[in-house]
Amino acid sequence: MNSKGAPSNHPRQLDQIQGTEFDLNRMIKEGEHQKQDFKFRIDSSQKIAKTLCAFANTDGGKLLIGVKDNGRLAGIDPEEEFYMIDGAANIYCKPAIEFYSTVYSAEDKLILEIEVPPSINRPHFAKTEDQKWIAYVRQNDENFMANGVLLSYLRDKTPKSERKNLIAYGDHERMLFDYLSENEEISLSKFSKIAKIPIRKAEKTLALFIKWEIINWKATEAGIRFSLVG
Repeated sequence: MNSKGAPSNHPRQLDQIQGTEFDLNRMIKEGEHQKQDFKFRIDSSQKIAKTLCAFANTDGGKLLIGVKDNGRLAGIDPEEEFYMIDGAANIYCKPAIEFYSTVYSAEDKLILEIEVPPSINRPHFAKTEDQKWIAYVRQNDENFMANGVLLSYLRDKTPKSERKNLIAYGDHERMLFDYLSENEEISLSKFSKIAKIPIRKAEKTLALFIKWEIINWKATEAGIRFSLVG
């Protein structure tokens, strides 16, 4: 069992309900990945807000606080870490992030699990040190800034059944598919250029095709790139 951290204007207190050591060991053996991150401790609510938003904007995920990068247990004070997470979720995330918490005891140490479900209120934005609100997404074990295409995709709340008949394969879409049939990937700016359409229109087209699982996105050192599914 666990406690829930719902968006609130009032600080919450951590319920001291413990999970099993078996479950903790199972999660640690998985290592860090798309839906799991290890944290030795939380030093800044503002910095951890980026990870909370990335989880909420993508597939959800878990933070194991009190666990080193190599999987060794360090232990923490669950109350202090919960306070930092609660501040991050409610002050440095917009809209506020819902999360659940579970306390584990192993090797005479306490570990705090924070679980963030995929959000229906996405996109969520994290407040940066220079006071900007930035949306992040999660890929593998890293967080990346969402570009215009991903923001358009995250903002689209229309059910697939209501959008299917809107997909029209015109000249612009054929240009995209022709390019991707000969090239592994394409950027937003490249698609806008070859199709000779405004960036905003290119964003919406790519976002729609992500929604319909026609193309995938991936973050690279050069930015967000798109490729055909399959």
